[in-house]
Amino acid sequence: MILLKRAYEPPGPDDGFRILVDRLWPRGVSKDAARIDWWFKDIAPSTPLRNWFGHDPLKWDEFRERYCQELDQNPAAVGRLVDHLRRGPVTLVYGAKDTAHSHALVLRTYLEDLM
Repeated sequence: MILLKRAYEPPGPDDGFRILVDRLWPRGVSKDAARIDWWFKDIAPSTPLRNWFGHDPLKWDEFRERYCQELDQNPAAVGRLVDHLRRGPVTLVYGAKDTAHSHALVLRTYLEDLM
């Protein structure tokens, strides 16, 4: 089970293992409040891709393709994440305001297709 949750939402009892999947720590969120079990920067979109996208919904389709290509080129990181998924529930935590155009959505779909 792969859940998604913004870093600004309180942790819940069903979250399982909480993984922050952003390269940058979310602004204004303390480490205690976030209750992150693992900050996995290596699975986040690259800085050039993140900067290019800029959360522009018009770039969403191309962003998804580019991010999936990055994931394809990073099998070690993907494998480490899949290992955690096999152990129990995981919540992918992210900071983006736009929940409909977050890389975490792309990552969850990518991982579900692998499982």
